[in-house]
Amino acid sequence: MSVHVVRPANVDDPTWPSGGNVYDRRVIDGLGAAEHTTTATVPDGALTVVDGLLSGPGLLAEATRLRLVVLVHLPRWEPWERALLAAAAGVITTSRWTRDQLVARYDLDRVVVAEPGVDPAPLAPGSVAGSALLTVGAVTPAKGYDVLAAALGRLGDLAWTCRGVGSTVIEPEFAAGLGDTVRLTGPLDRADLDATYAAADLLVLASRAETYGMVVTEALARGLPVVASDVGGVREALGDGGVLLPPGDADALAAALRRWLTDERHRSSLRVAARRRRTTLTGWDRTVGLVGAALEALR
Repeated sequence: MSVHVVRPANVDDPTWPSGGNVYDRRVIDGLGAAEHTTTATVPDGALTVVDGLLSGPGLLAEATRLRLVVLVHLPRWEPWERALLAAAAGVITTSRWTRDQLVARYDLDRVVVAEPGVDPAPLAPGSVAGSALLTVGAVTPAKGYDVLAAALGRLGDLAWTCRGVGSTVIEPEFAAGLGDTVRLTGPLDRADLDATYAAADLLVLASRAETYGMVVTEALARGLPVVASDVGGVREALGDGGVLLPPGDADALAAALRRWLTDERHRSSLRVAARRRRTTLTGWDRTVGLVGAALEALR
């Protein structure tokens, strides 16, 4: 089966890491697909997966020239998007949450879910005190770094550290205004990120929006419990491996972190839950298989 994929130009840029880019790269490599950064280079009639990040009103015309399959990470909720997805040969989402939203709001009936996989990883030894907190994601309001900083500011009577791994150049003024509660490292290469996970005790994800939350399963693959905002598909990624909180609520986050830092029995319970969830995680081969099966059905 010949498959073409139109993906962002920066999909392999180490200074611009994102879950969407990782997803695209793993699926492209798994399918052995031909890569493009624009539909203009794709031959007529080709079965073509287009990353929804590249979609726009102009893509609608290509739905008649190509057998178009749109990969939707986070919906835009625009009239052109509704028309595009209705005209496409197929729609793939990266979470059940996204699928359910599309079905309910766009009245679609042929949406396939292919959740992200995760690579196996050794258990994280963490710290002796259990006080090493970690957050991973671009330093932007969408990832809730300001909420995390505000929550940590309420914990000045306790001992803890918090590292934030992610690009600081997308919204530099926002990053600069966060203060010093979170030690920002910028993006890390794979080896350094693995070492950072290994040194952590708890992943904190204060996002205001997430399609799935691949960093959640990356943490769980290492047996790390997670405290996260209950947004988008995070609930699917987390399972019973941690704690879900209302998004944007610094008080609730501070209370959850305080309990983690002061209640040894609670920490032990969450670690057990995270390791249990670890045994149910699936790899990228399953993701590629789901995408491949969806495309095969369109031949």
